[in-house]
Amino acid sequence: MEFNNPSDAEIRAILSKPATVAVVGCSDNPARDSLRIAKLLKSRGFKVIPVNPQLDAEALRAALGEKCYPDLASIPEPVEIVDVFRRSEFVPQIVEEAIAKRARVLWCQLGVIHLDAARRAQQAGMTVLMDRCPAIEYARLF
Repeated sequence: MEFNNPSDAEIRAILSKPATVAVVGCSDNPARDSLRIAKLLKSRGFKVIPVNPQLDAEALRAALGEKCYPDLASIPEPVEIVDVFRRSEFVPQIVEEAIAKRARVLWCQLGVIHLDAARRAQQAGMTVLMDRCPAIEYARLF
């Protein structure tokens, strides 16, 4: 299967309309891209919800000001965008959770590529981006 990311216009539309974003694999380490991107999205008006089963629920409150959840299903509110900072082999499970959560966008970070999972997400009606970074797209499109 060949995969094509959405058009620049579609990416611009996603990034210009603040929404609730679950950052899956968000770290509390300031040196990690996941925390930097979460902070960037928050600064652009997005509501950011960190997801990481390895962190204590309060671990990201100091770094990001938000409670961390172990998985998407544990988040008590709707999520529009799922931003994935996990290795590619974890994407199929994340896609199933995102579908159950009725997310509308699956955004897989640089190096995160899983074609079967992308197809499954698209079949469920989600817009899928793979191997892309919001910070780079912001710089490129705005």
